Amino acid sequence: MAIGDIIVGVDIGTSKVCTVVGEVNNFGQIETICNTSYKCSGLKKGKIINEDEIILSLAKTIKDAEDETNLKINSAYVTIPGKYVTIVQNSITKDAKDKYAGISVRDVQNAIIQVKDIEIPDGKTLIDVVPDKIVLDNGTVVNDPVGNLSASFTISAQVILAEKDYVRQLHNIFKKAGLEIDGIVPITLAERNLILDTNELHDNVMLLDIGAGNTDIGVFEGSTFLYTNSIPLGGDNITNDIALVLNISEEEADKLKRQYGLALKSFIDNDNDIILNTCKDDSKSKIIKSSELIEIIEARIEEIFTIINRDITNHNLKQKINNVILTGQGIVNINKSDVAGKINLNIPVKISTGRLISTVKPIYRTSYALVRYIAARPFAKTVSSSIDTQGNESFIKNIFERIKEFFYS
Repeated sequence: MAIGDIIVGVDIGTSKVCTVVGEVNNFGQIETICNTSYKCSGLKKGKIINEDEIILSLAKTIKDAEDETNLKINSAYVTIPGKYVTIVQNSITKDAKDKYAGISVRDVQNAIIQVKDIEIPDGKTLIDVVPDKIVLDNGTVVNDPVGNLSASFTISAQVILAEKDYVRQLHNIFKKAGLEIDGIVPITLAERNLILDTNELHDNVMLLDIGAGNTDIGVFEGSTFLYTNSIPLGGDNITNDIALVLNISEEEADKLKRQYGLALKSFIDNDNDIILNTCKDDSKSKIIKSSELIEIIEARIEEIFTIINRDITNHNLKQKINNVILTGQGIVNINKSDVAGKINLNIPVKISTGRLISTVKPIYRTSYALVRYIAARPFAKTVSSSIDTQGNESFIKNIFERIKEFFYS
């Protein structure tokens, strides 16, 4: 990472495509220079169901970003749902090229290249490698071994694989939108440093991002990325349930969810009357009790946490999790959702209070987290997206001549 590097992060969600353009400032921090978003329903239950719609939405957000920044954006990083991701833990021991001069940056980069050299199953492709723990030959654990007088060091890392077909779809979408992909990052891995506070970064936690139509799961043992997955349920399912059960429009259902959002019926203070204005049962307005509405919300939230509980139990992860951190627009505005989570998971649950989270608008948090994650990649030769201000001539040159080195080669 260098001062002036510009990083473009794209998050393709169930309801929208969001793009954040960030620049590394003089303090080595990411400064957001542009946020754009555009509605999109080309992704459903974590699956790409309409490439053309995603292409149009992606192109729109990029065009808006270009107009706002007066830059030509040729490439971007993008998130990937956990359901398409497999994490392989691997480690190697590497000799320092010159033990008397100390471990060099090149030694570490070569080690990272080697640690990702694993047998990749059919249907999978390598998308990332995350250096984790580095141990010197005397047993000392260090974050940065460069300069240490050690004859060798052992590096542990998470090798991130993804389903080849989904990656191929992403590349096709970006290419048709006139972009190259700089790199692909699991959602919860990107979000970790933004969503978690300082203590949680060193704890064994499960990060749950409950969005509009998808819930992403990320399990971390300290800094080690253990597991990720996603389930095809989110806030939109709650809205749909309300609309279906009460026989009202989705617009009114969403409004009621926001107005009376409560995850547990037992916390109702006053069981007020609610007038339904779009009820299709008869021509007149219908009146229900707020408890009837909360009961619908509670049932779907219970189902979401039950599926998550089953997933982490089946993967023998539950006993490793000390705390659960909730984020995502699909859940955080529903009061007592953390209590409902604790009841169903039997693990302490809290809404995210990461100190940086309040500085970013909720719809841009994942894209911004992606940009911050890329900017902080250790030992990377380059992280900048392909950007120019020279118009189409330079853009064409980049397409044909520039191949982004996302890995540490």
